[in-house]
Amino acid sequence: MAPRPLSSVAVLLLVAVAAAWTGGADGCPASDRAALLAFRSALSEPYLGIFSSWKGKNCCSRWYGVSCDPTTGRVADITLRGESEDPILARAGHSGGLMSGRISPEICLLDRLTTLILADWKQISGPIPPCITSLPLLRILDLVGNRLSGSLPADIGRLSRLTVLNVADNQISGTIPSSLVALSSLMHLELSNNQISGTIPTDFGNLRKLSRALLGRNRISGVIPVSVGHMTRLADLDLAENRISGDIPASLGFMPVLSSLYLDSNRLTGHIPAALLASRGLSILNLSRNAIEGEIPDVFGYRSYYTALDLSYNQLRGSVPKTLVTAAYVGHLDLSHNHLCGAIPAGSPFDHLEAASFANNDCLCGGPLPACR
Repeated sequence: MAPRPLSSVAVLLLVAVAAAWTGGADGCPASDRAALLAFRSALSEPYLGIFSSWKGKNCCSRWYGVSCDPTTGRVADITLRGESEDPILARAGHSGGLMSGRISPEICLLDRLTTLILADWKQISGPIPPCITSLPLLRILDLVGNRLSGSLPADIGRLSRLTVLNVADNQISGTIPSSLVALSSLMHLELSNNQISGTIPTDFGNLRKLSRALLGRNRISGVIPVSVGHMTRLADLDLAENRISGDIPASLGFMPVLSSLYLDSNRLTGHIPAALLASRGLSILNLSRNAIEGEIPDVFGYRSYYTALDLSYNQLRGSVPKTLVTAAYVGHLDLSHNHLCGAIPAGSPFDHLEAASFANNDCLCGGPLPACR
């Protein structure tokens, strides 16, 4: 039996549904437009005219910072940066914008959103809407450089496609949610310069794709989880200026691509793992201002390449490692404010270092310090 033709009423209904979904000729769904306007109404930006283009029915065209999926016509990206080289900022003569207000929960109605960047506006305050974790396609959440407060959403681990989470330079408090380790796609995590407390989840190492973990300048306590040493893609780890205690896990020295490690200004104790100083890929290591003791492992070699090595303000004893002269390169070296003793080895890198690199030790001598007697 041949299919019956659709009635004219049915055809009109289908056209109406399609228009409501895609926005018809305007190319912007009314629901997405309404959510954007609600988002905009919770913000104030009096200087640059950022939102002056947010008018008309087509939010997919010429609305500053908004872009849509060309296939579905749904809003996919919101990118609003207060510090950038964008002409709109340059014309206003501002090196950085100033936007205040809050992030409206209406943003969560944009259920096809993949990117939300609301960065470096200085004055945007209030919490991160908990409903943000209901956005199934969100890949980038960048809210750096504002005055956001409150905690990270407890169920942030629901954002299974998230690759970038950056809330640095805010006033975020609370603890690191245990669900964060479920972000299996996460590659960049930046929580630095906040008021985050509590401990690092013991299974933090489950973030197998993470390449940058920047958690410095918070109030994080407890120990460095051993699981961190199992992260094969982690290149940059910053835990500086926290309240972290205990030993440095030896496993950090075996991480295959770790190139920078900042653990300075914490409460670390114990010895420096030999594997850490012998690491072939590590180029920046800062362990200063802790309570680390024992001798500096004499394990440097021709593959050692340090642009910066800072072990100052600890309780280190013994002599300056002689194998440092075999290193391929040592740029900045600071061993000051320890209890080191004996002659400083001759040759590179010691021939280009200043006395400040060795100051306030027990009995070091030789260039650049006074000659040994």
